[in-house]
Amino acid sequence: MSPSESATKPLAANEGIKAASHFLRGTIAQDLIDGSTAAITEDNAQLTKFHGLYLQDDRDVRNERRKLKLEKAFSFMLRVRLPGGRCSPSQWLLLDQLATERANRSLRLTTRQTFQFHGILKGNLKPLIQGMHQALLDSIAACGDVNRNVMAPPNPERSAAHGAMYDHAKGFSEFALPKSRAYHEIWLDDQLVAGGEPENEPLYGPTYLPRKFKVGFALPPSNDVDVFSQDLGFIGILEGGKLVGYNVTVGGGLGMSHGNAETFPRVADVIGFITPDQVNPVGGAVIATQRDYGDRTNRKHARLKYTIEDRGIAWFKSEVEQRAGFTLAPARAFEFSTIQDPHGWHEGVDGTWFYGLHILSGRIKDSEGWPMRSALREIATLHQGDFRLTPSQNVIVSGVSPEQKPVIEAILAKHGLANENARSGLRLNALSCVALPTCGLALAESERMLDDLLLRFETVLDEAGLRDDAISLRVTGCPNGCARPYLAEIGLVGKAPGKYALYIGAKYNGTRLNRLLSPSTTVDDVLALLTPIIRRYATERATGECFGDFCQRVILPADATFHSVGTKSAA
Repeated sequence: MSPSESATKPLAANEGIKAASHFLRGTIAQDLIDGSTAAITEDNAQLTKFHGLYLQDDRDVRNERRKLKLEKAFSFMLRVRLPGGRCSPSQWLLLDQLATERANRSLRLTTRQTFQFHGILKGNLKPLIQGMHQALLDSIAACGDVNRNVMAPPNPERSAAHGAMYDHAKGFSEFALPKSRAYHEIWLDDQLVAGGEPENEPLYGPTYLPRKFKVGFALPPSNDVDVFSQDLGFIGILEGGKLVGYNVTVGGGLGMSHGNAETFPRVADVIGFITPDQVNPVGGAVIATQRDYGDRTNRKHARLKYTIEDRGIAWFKSEVEQRAGFTLAPARAFEFSTIQDPHGWHEGVDGTWFYGLHILSGRIKDSEGWPMRSALREIATLHQGDFRLTPSQNVIVSGVSPEQKPVIEAILAKHGLANENARSGLRLNALSCVALPTCGLALAESERMLDDLLLRFETVLDEAGLRDDAISLRVTGCPNGCARPYLAEIGLVGKAPGKYALYIGAKYNGTRLNRLLSPSTTVDDVLALLTPIIRRYATERATGECFGDFCQRVILPADATFHSVGTKSAA
């Protein structure tokens, strides 16, 4: 969009809401004490996202309540800010307690390495947030038009480089926090001091960013954070085992809209190399550039990827360098080979151990024959290290002493969870968003259908002798892409109840997007379409060839366009 076009278009409604909000306060405090409804106003529902909250309702009972002339079954989802996914045992126990007392008795691990609470009633919001505060946790900027939870490799114990990267990720999270005191006043009862300096947002300005902004740090050979899906990414470069700096990536983003060719997923561009002390200056320059040039007239065109598509990567890099005050060095060589979490036991460089535990869809709850929440609670009561949430919705018990190893193993065995990692390669690489019944954007099921889908695929994989092969599969209930489906070798994107757009052919290491195979399919259709492809892959693949590469080479049309790292995306 040219400046002249932007000047003639009205601003998106959210821009007015932010401008009039008095730095994200709005009338949220008044809404919280309004007992006439379980909801809040539409404007405040936009502002509470900046506080980590989404207003939702139980869509399973919408029709029933409508017939009874009752308002929707409103509740809230709260997302915790947890840079790098690091959580202490005491924090874990408190979050577990709050899930029982203030939410729906489960915790959800997200694809951005943090926790979500679901089913929070309005009257429980403030007690829950104040309870989190006691454990030095918050939900500031976990949602909204700001930098969100910063991702990083989940195991600092693996090397000194991992530890340094975690510190940089946490530091950037603090650097990019909004400076408004609205969260503290509304939820923690801090008092607004009269007569002080006027409040301002030096990085974001009074209307913040045009749209959400995501940051991730990755350390090759693992691309567990899907760094090319991030608005801003930092790829660690090692020399002699030491982290000497980062390649910077910009312009990734996976959200799109069905039937709207002007929206599309995009992999990020690599624009150069920086030293560790330049992370915050460059990150601030990228955010400021998007703040000033991002599209504030059309929220479907407001992500950084569209700013770069419209103006060009050369222009964007030049603008960032000018604002940062230095020139980026040429990018350095790197190579990604995997996205999978380290399941099972691994020894760290500090003499401790860590244990990666697979949790399908990241849902931590107790169900018949599967008491995952109870097992992790018991581990947390005696664990002396940390818990780490992974970008693949799993949990890692880290900092385990040799003496504690058998104790943790015994707890998992006691609860029947000792074999959770003995799963198919497809299951260990599967992700899903929450979707129905709580997400207001969901067009189809995701989390609730994933296990059945995997069971059906696993039958085909077993017959083909591919049970242990790592194949990435991701399902989302809508095209916004929260579970990063467009970077999956098999991606299902909800289109209508029981219907999905089917994509195949991404590169397993997260550096190439997939392509549309069928625009609208049932789960039965998906199985029918992919079964012969899987069988062909088992017999015709080249040595070491991943499923997505095979699909690109053999199955998809020869003229299909793949958006890979270093190439310009097209609508």
